[in-house]
Amino acid sequence: MSNKMEEKMLKPAAQHALKPKLRFPEFRDAGEWDAKELTDLIEVVTPPKKIPTTQYSATGSYPIIDQSQAYISGWTDDQDAVISRGLPLIVFGDHTCVLKITDAPFAQGADGIKIFHASSGVSTSYLYQHLLLNPVKMEEYKRHFSILKRKLVAFPEEKFGEQQKIADCLSSLDELITTEAKKLDTLKTHKKGLMQQLFPAEDETLPKLRFPEFRDAGEWEEKRIEELAKRGSGHTPNKIKPGYYNGGIKWVSLADSKRLDNGYIYETKIEISKEGLKNSSAVLHPPGTVIVSRDAGVGKSAILHSAMAVSQHFIVWLCDKSKLSNWFLYYFLQTLKPKFENIAMGSTIKTIGLPYFKEICITIPSPPEQQKIADCLSSIDELITAQTQKLDALKAHKKGLMQQLFPAFDEVKG
Repeated sequence: MSNKMEEKMLKPAAQHALKPKLRFPEFRDAGEWDAKELTDLIEVVTPPKKIPTTQYSATGSYPIIDQSQAYISGWTDDQDAVISRGLPLIVFGDHTCVLKITDAPFAQGADGIKIFHASSGVSTSYLYQHLLLNPVKMEEYKRHFSILKRKLVAFPEEKFGEQQKIADCLSSLDELITTEAKKLDTLKTHKKGLMQQLFPAEDETLPKLRFPEFRDAGEWEEKRIEELAKRGSGHTPNKIKPGYYNGGIKWVSLADSKRLDNGYIYETKIEISKEGLKNSSAVLHPPGTVIVSRDAGVGKSAILHSAMAVSQHFIVWLCDKSKLSNWFLYYFLQTLKPKFENIAMGSTIKTIGLPYFKEICITIPSPPEQQKIADCLSSIDELITAQTQKLDALKAHKKGLMQQLFPAFDEVKG
């Protein structure tokens, strides 16, 4: 039965202690659930040995699982390190709070993880999904398994099959999320590879890949960006003056780091006022202006969707449209991110000085070819955005479903 059909069959359950809001039809009258601390429901597994990170291989017979975000961190052929009994097993990052489940033999990588499976009363797959609902929050670099062990787990009787029904439903959603995440990664990889071919390599004047109508158009020309666009910067109005802020003027600052590298920037976390603009060196830059961070988050860039001011942490360029496409410049800056990160200086906050941006050069073709390249990359960005939204929607759907499938109760304080 498909996920959608299963979800349609779920109906609200009566409000009652330790009963979920949604239950599958055959379990609506099955009574209340039980609850125990995790420590009473699991058995911890001790690995035969741990693989140091220096011994991770790119290939091998067995996957290495550690507390990093990646599901698989490396590979090994060391059979003496393999854990194969008691599968499926849950892996918890004691420092990172990352939670994983595996039903295949694996080796533990490095240190800092706890491996366990359900002992009695619950299934391991059900337990894993339950723990995902209210994950342990990471508190700096400390061990968190003692907190995880005190979490309450609500569960119906295992023998009637309700646990497995819930686990199967949520696991199938996980599979769909994984599939869509791979599609997103494929799109990003495709875009990265395409950019490497559409722009000439350093010290070269021709790209590896060119659109048919421009193959005989000759070499690209190297110019200082200063010759093609008007450079500007920004400023931070006095923060002790309340009247300088919250005045409706969008102001890009380091607080907007997550909004960069997505093409247009539409909103800013902080706004300033006309008074703040007037009494500082900040400037209102027009829509279409290209910005790049020269400090923390160095190399991140964006295009202003509307008129905005920026902090002193950004360099801005207003392109001469007859010479340089703002979108072509944006994608060119994206190709320079690794270089920006390498040349940034500083012990606490890395930065790139203004003199570098005064002399920075760009290799350009004719404006029509610039636009063709920009349009091509923009179309891929649109696909990436749509895929990202699809993935986010699936994750939100699963989270909402979990909140309905598991009863709500107060957590034991860790």
